Amino acid sequence: MSRRAAHPRRLRPSAPGHKPFCPCGLAENYEQCCGRFHRGASAAPTAEALMRSRYCAFVKCDEGYLLRTWHPRTRPERIAFDPGTRWTGLEILAKDDGSAFHSTGTVTFRASYAGGSLHERSRFERVDGAWVYIDGDVSE
Repeated sequence: MSRRAAHPRRLRPSAPGHKPFCPCGLAENYEQCCGRFHRGASAAPTAEALMRSRYCAFVKCDEGYLLRTWHPRTRPERIAFDPGTRWTGLEILAKDDGSAFHSTGTVTFRASYAGGSLHERSRFERVDGAWVYIDGDVSE
C-alpha cells in the first residue's frame, strides 16, 4: 500500500472577469471539473476525484449525485442538508491507493465551513468499475 500526502489545497476566490474555480478547490471551472461527474457525462477516475466531487455535491446540495456515488450497503435513504451550513473550502491531507489500478482507496480531508471544519478519513471501493463512497472516520 502506498501512502502519499497531498499538498493541502484551499478554495480559491475567483478574480473578476475570470471563470470561477470549482468548489472542490481545483483551478478548473465547475462545469469542466466536478460538474461533468454530477451530470453523468463521465465517472470520477480516482477515489480522490470522487471525494472532491462529493464535497462539491454537498456544496451544491446535489442529493441525487451523493446517493448514486454511495456504496449500496451503506447508502442512506435520504440526505438531510443543513441549510445554515456554508462550505468554504477543502484540503486533501492524504490518500492511500484509489487510482485506476486499485479496487479500494482512502482519502483523508478537511472540509471547512463557516464556523468550523470536518476532518474525515473516507473509504472508497469500486463497484461495477465505478468508485463509490463506503464510509469514513470523523475526527476532531
